[in-house]
Amino acid sequence: MDDRSRLFPAPVTGDVSCAQARETARLFLDELEPALLPERREDVLTVVSELISNARRHAGGVTHFDIRVHLGALVVEVSDRSPRGPLTRPWAPGQPGGFGWRLVKQLADRAHVYFHEGAKTVSATFFTGVSEPRRPSAS
Repeated sequence: MDDRSRLFPAPVTGDVSCAQARETARLFLDELEPALLPERREDVLTVVSELISNARRHAGGVTHFDIRVHLGALVVEVSDRSPRGPLTRPWAPGQPGGFGWRLVKQLADRAHVYFHEGAKTVSATFFTGVSEPRRPSAS
């Protein structure tokens, strides 16, 4: 099967905190082969935090969070309750906020927004060449 969802942990349905999503992602990344470079791993975790934070702050909360491997790429998806897409604000270093979507687009190899029935899913893809997570060894 080309779409390899994690064996561990399962996707999260319903609202999730940044800390919960990062821990889910961290556990998933721990199982990848080959392991991601530390910098790339931090990029993925930063994107997870930004997507969850943006959904909670600007879009009525998270309805679904998933991280998986698909065709050698690592895919992070966050769905929320808003039909409005993320905004890229003009660069304003002295102003707080407004950097999340810009950061996601810089760190991920591809970022997309899919709209559906009064809501959306934001997807960030990292072309990593990873394969499915290691299966727990039978003892």
